[in-house]
Amino acid sequence: MAALQGTRLKDRRIALGLRQAAVAEAAGMSASYLNLIEHNRRKVGPEVLDRLARALDWPQEAFAEIADTSLIDAIRMASTRVTQTTPEMDRIQDFAAKFPGWAGVIAALGAQNTGLERGLQSLNDRISHDPHLSASLHEVLSAISSVRTTAAILADTEDIDPDWRKRFHHNLHQDSERLALGAQALVAYLDGANGVEEHATASPQEEAEAWAASLNWDLNIDDDALQGFTSSAARNTALSWCRQARQDAEKLPQDALLRALDQWGPDPVRLAKEFGCDVLTAMRRIAVRPGSGAGLVICDAAGALTFRKPIESFDLPRYGSACALWPLFTALGQVMCPVEVHAVTVAPVPYRVCLRAFSQPRFPTGFSGPSLREAGMLILPQTEPVDGDFLELGVSCRICVKSDCPARTEASILTR
Repeated sequence: MAALQGTRLKDRRIALGLRQAAVAEAAGMSASYLNLIEHNRRKVGPEVLDRLARALDWPQEAFAEIADTSLIDAIRMASTRVTQTTPEMDRIQDFAAKFPGWAGVIAALGAQNTGLERGLQSLNDRISHDPHLSASLHEVLSAISSVRTTAAILADTEDIDPDWRKRFHHNLHQDSERLALGAQALVAYLDGANGVEEHATASPQEEAEAWAASLNWDLNIDDDALQGFTSSAARNTALSWCRQARQDAEKLPQDALLRALDQWGPDPVRLAKEFGCDVLTAMRRIAVRPGSGAGLVICDAAGALTFRKPIESFDLPRYGSACALWPLFTALGQVMCPVEVHAVTVAPVPYRVCLRAFSQPRFPTGFSGPSLREAGMLILPQTEPVDGDFLELGVSCRICVKSDCPARTEASILTR
């Protein structure tokens, strides 16, 4: 049934200048029942719709047209980002059908706002933690200071020895060239960061992640297929991931994995027991494969994120520290103990997820060597209702608007 049949029936009746009672009589129904239909409070069956269409002299198909559901979803998403007013959500379909142009404008502005928020997050990470950007800025500022000092000496000192004056002029020339080259390199680097919310590749790991995303995370490929990298470090990172993916696929073959997922769901502990592998291997097989809707993040004992496969509604920081409330870090202190948390993101559009984390040690140099911990966290969209409270968490303190968070370490740039 079309959600806007009643509205279209009413619009057609008013356009013809007919009274409600006259149309109801012609269609063989009461005026009160037609009034309920026109206010979309009663569904209209094919027989009743045919009688109304003949009474209003309009094709039956015209009353069945509805607005594009994707447009309606986009408007609903945009409306959740505005807290100053409460839109009439029960009339959103009516609005989209009557004013598709304005509805498209609102949807486009909402999508643009989402892109700007993601860009802000990425730029904040880049400005705060990008070593190349820090080095470039330091070089420019150093050259500026040197030029200013030399120029001040030449301007304020009248009786400078000619040889020293010549030296100062020479230094001024060299520092000016260094400043020009540094500024040119910095501008080129920033220009290359346009579209940073998509795939900014400021590090080998980021470049490898962007490459993996372009393959829909199908990493079970041969080494010869690794092409298109700008640095050998990024290629080596991707190479290690692909070799790991092939090893994981041998332990958990695709067909057997799919049958197990249908039976038990994305339970990495259960899968590890069934296939005789470790839990992190099961986590990688759940998330790192084509068509998987799960995200995955892996960190070492220092908290550095060594692997990131995000999902659309759960952002992961590119650099620096992540949210301290993540169960990923709780798992580091509870080795070999599963940690499960049902969480909701602190965002204009909250998103519910189930987070499953696990930490395990490895001993790369043998029994007497150091114990290196590694923790993984599966990010699973929460579609089924769950009893109890959801933990509110964000990406990082820098861009989190939850002011009363007990784990906050610095002020957010998004709030006063």
